[in-house]
Amino acid sequence: MIAETVCSAVSAAGLGIAAVTAYRKRFLAAARIAAYSLVPVGLVLTGVVGWLADTAFSPTAWAGFGVLGAAWLLFASTRAVERRRGGTRAERRAARGGRSDAVAPAASAPSLGPATRPAARPAAAPRATDSADDFSDIEAILKKHGI
Repeated sequence: MIAETVCSAVSAAGLGIAAVTAYRKRFLAAARIAAYSLVPVGLVLTGVVGWLADTAFSPTAWAGFGVLGAAWLLFASTRAVERRRGGTRAERRAARGGRSDAVAPAASAPSLGPATRPAARPAAAPRATDSADDFSDIEAILKKHGI
């Protein structure tokens, strides 16, 4: 009975705030506030609040939550140990067995031929003009990168 009264009071206060907000010409915000303020009354009318109140004071319900929590802890700890060990039992057995079909045998071999050094390039002849001096740094950088 107290929960229903509190929910009704919260809804009434929310609708009042929505009315003030609408008076200030903020209709979108007022509609959103009104929607939020109608939720507690809807929960009371559907019986969810009564069910929650009965559950909150029930020792059987709290024992059920405890069992669920213990199950979750067991599940989480076994998953953590499984990840630390490196997968499931079948995956570990396949790894010990030797070859895995997940990767092709020659997958680690390079797909390109052996690396070769580019042929030596003849040095560019020095230029006599002053404009060539402006680009000499750029040419040096480009030569350094093989361009």
